[in-house]
Amino acid sequence: MVTVRVGVLGCGNVGGPLVELIAAQSDDIEARTGLRLDVTRVAVRSLDKPRPASIDPRLFTTDAASVVDDPDVDIVVEVIGGMEPARELILSAVKSGKPVITGNKELLAAAGAELFQAAEAAGVDLLFEAAVAGGIPIVRPLRESLVGERITRVMGIVNGTTNYILTRMTEAGASYADALAEAQALGYAEADPTADVEGYDAGAKAAIIASIAFGAAVVASDVHHEGITGITEIDIAFARRMGFVIKLLAVAEQVPSGEIGVRVHPAMVPVDHPLAAVRESFNAVFVEGASVGDLMFYGRGAGGGPTASAILGDLIDAALNRRSGSHSSVGQLGVAKVRPIDDLESAYYLNVQVLDRPGVLAQVAGVFGDHRVSIRSMEQEGLGDEARLIFITHRAREAHVQATLRDLDALDAVDRIGSVIRVVGDDE
Repeated sequence: MVTVRVGVLGCGNVGGPLVELIAAQSDDIEARTGLRLDVTRVAVRSLDKPRPASIDPRLFTTDAASVVDDPDVDIVVEVIGGMEPARELILSAVKSGKPVITGNKELLAAAGAELFQAAEAAGVDLLFEAAVAGGIPIVRPLRESLVGERITRVMGIVNGTTNYILTRMTEAGASYADALAEAQALGYAEADPTADVEGYDAGAKAAIIASIAFGAAVVASDVHHEGITGITEIDIAFARRMGFVIKLLAVAEQVPSGEIGVRVHPAMVPVDHPLAAVRESFNAVFVEGASVGDLMFYGRGAGGGPTASAILGDLIDAALNRRSGSHSSVGQLGVAKVRPIDDLESAYYLNVQVLDRPGVLAQVAGVFGDHRVSIRSMEQEGLGDEARLIFITHRAREAHVQATLRDLDALDAVDRIGSVIRVVGDDE
């Protein structure tokens, strides 16, 4: 039996459950691996905050750097979040030869290449399964199982808050405001939900996924973001009637030229697509490969328990690698050639409110034709000043669709342009 001494930075929603999980599973882990995981230090911001009663209070310290520097700590787990001091603490740990486990998506999406390079130079692990989809194993399959696969696209629901809100709007007929309030009451959404509902949380995860899937250093600022705040009950109803469900998707894809497109936006997903059945706060990641075909990873994408489970899996891997004198690697990340959003292609749903009078439809259709945007289907709802035209296009370039929207908005007969939502379909 080999004892591995663990220092944990942070004891909040993830750190607390992690320390408890290590204690609960330590006997089983030892029986299966010959390793005894022993949490010896826990860094917290305040010693006065209530902590789980099962954790020995003598483990706590407010000096995070002392945990990293402690010679009696073999592996460091970082779950404090944010950019600093997390970045400096991780760099200090790996440079001193200590493997690090982190779930810090914000940090990895901004400075992942620097951290991976430092860990590689030191010959230690930097593992981060929990940073992308909570308890769902997706980083390890992309990094190891599918390393020889030519992945063309990774598309997924990676934010439980927005998926819960859209599920309530779809299944209960709730408005966006009411569904958000419910999510906040249940603890799924923060008091300030901006990072979730505007797509920034999912964007950080998309950057990490793209980096691992395509071997290029994609950062959060490379990701195009659109949130769900503009989704209405009307959009939900039209989607249902046309055989779709609206989901907030993170999409990372590589085109034959080698360019990588990374974006987060609402999308209409066909009801028979596996992602359409992902409800409430669950997450799922759909991987498309040239040889393997389609794979989907599904489960709890957030929460202290699932996230702690992912961290514990990485911790055991790092401990086993340390014992054998090896380490995992994400490989050499190249320079990402990010495809501009204007060059990306998709089918689109457009909701256009018009004045119902002769010649309007011909005017509107002419604008689509002028910009080479082909209409797959169209229907009208309402009459007079309440008329609404709903279009589904064939696959089109983003730049052409945006030009269409600008010219439509300039027409006297167009009262306003409502939602514009991408459509996932057979030609995607």
